[in-house]
Amino acid sequence: MKATGLFVLLTVVLVGAVGWVLGIFYRTPEDHRAILVSAAITIVVQLIAFTIVRMVKREHVVAGWGVGVLLRFAVLALYGLVIAKAMGLPSAAALVSLACFLFVSTTIEPLLLKK
Repeated sequence: MKATGLFVLLTVVLVGAVGWVLGIFYRTPEDHRAILVSAAITIVVQLIAFTIVRMVKREHVVAGWGVGVLLRFAVLALYGLVIAKAMGLPSAAALVSLACFLFVSTTIEPLLLKK
């Protein structure tokens, strides 16, 4: 539980920092809304993916991580093809921010798997 809490905290901090930087380049209120929605989706998806990896046995960590990767790609595709359009979000800001958030938060995952 300690590793999961730390992962969520670090994910929120990283997503906030990257979101701030993206907000410099994407300036409209609609872009900022897309970035916020992407941030919320990222935190939920990353928590689910990290929990999956933590639940599998040590011998199957790579398989659990693979499931997490598939989950992330599926969410990114669904977000780009359906959700962003349905919510009226600008596609560029929505997809770039989600992809960036997922990438940076995935890089810290291996550091916390040993805890």
